[in-house]
Amino acid sequence: MKVAIVHDWLTGMRGGERVLEIFCRLFPDADIYTLFYFPEKISGQIKKHTVIPSRLQHVPGIRKHYRMLLPLFPSAVESFDLTGYDLVISSSHAVAKGAMGGDGSVSVCYCHTPMRYIWAMFDTYFGRNQSPRLLRLAAHLVRPYLASWDRTTTRRVGHFLANSRFIARQIESVYGRAATVIHPPVDTDLFVPAGCAPREDYYLIVSALAPYKRIDLAVEAFNRIGKRLVIIGSGTELQGLRAVSGETIEFKGYLRDDRDVVRYYQNCRALLFPGVEDFGLTPLEAQACGRPVIAFAGGGVLESVIEGVSGHFFHEQTVDALTEAVYEFEKMTFDPAILRRRALYYSAERMTDRLKTFFLNIPEINNIRFEEIPE
Repeated sequence: MKVAIVHDWLTGMRGGERVLEIFCRLFPDADIYTLFYFPEKISGQIKKHTVIPSRLQHVPGIRKHYRMLLPLFPSAVESFDLTGYDLVISSSHAVAKGAMGGDGSVSVCYCHTPMRYIWAMFDTYFGRNQSPRLLRLAAHLVRPYLASWDRTTTRRVGHFLANSRFIARQIESVYGRAATVIHPPVDTDLFVPAGCAPREDYYLIVSALAPYKRIDLAVEAFNRIGKRLVIIGSGTELQGLRAVSGETIEFKGYLRDDRDVVRYYQNCRALLFPGVEDFGLTPLEAQACGRPVIAFAGGGVLESVIEGVSGHFFHEQTVDALTEAVYEFEKMTFDPAILRRRALYYSAERMTDRLKTFFLNIPEINNIRFEEIPE
């Protein structure tokens, strides 16, 4: 069986790329098609495959400004020649699901979210206080085209997978399609508890610094209460967040070595998760390290965190609500062993087993074989 995997873009290793790694292990001979490919930022597992970037790869300045080319993404993904592939798997949070397979091919979309830039979070990205005036105007002009294309190309997908029940509901609402929920994996071999090592008195954020992550809430709250907050990650919001951060807030940037990130998880009091995410792997990474989560009660985190067992929720996205949640949290106790067991439920092995069962039950596929994930 000849397999193609279409992934929106390969510019770093986040949750979507961890899911892609699972597909790579299941289908070790698959070719990968993507809009942009920055190999130095991608794992060795993915780089084992033949990776075919789109023509946009060669646009001058693409590494810094690729998001500005959003209106060109649909035509770029449609330009991939997928003739001859029996199975086309799209790993999509933007346009990958719109790739056109050849006659007789089976199309499966693992949907991380319907394109958030034009659906659920349009105002978050392009609201009056979120982006320059010209960018807002351009976004409003292209939104109808992108929305129409996004809905129309849903017909190219034979089977939908969703990364959470939250996203399955969005797929049904936006696309009118049902989806099978298979949660993404957390690396429970890498993210482990620290044993009896002493913990430090800081809270932690591990996140891309994008508007919808609502890191601004945490910065303002911790400016107010004067507690130490460590922020790991980079993104478009970095400069603005630094400008308003007090002396108790530390920005570590993007840490290339995952072992450094693990140490910050192991020694924090709790992970902060103030945004609404499709699913969100960082709360599970924290739990795998035996550390609880303080999260806004919305989105996929409601599926991975249990109030009073693995974390504490706040119910309004306000500085006051987050501040109060921190004080309430400090009166609570959590069992690291229970937190660890919660994370193990979302292991790569479990996701792999569920994907195998899913593919084996697709009637159009009768000669599928899998590669076991190596120990």
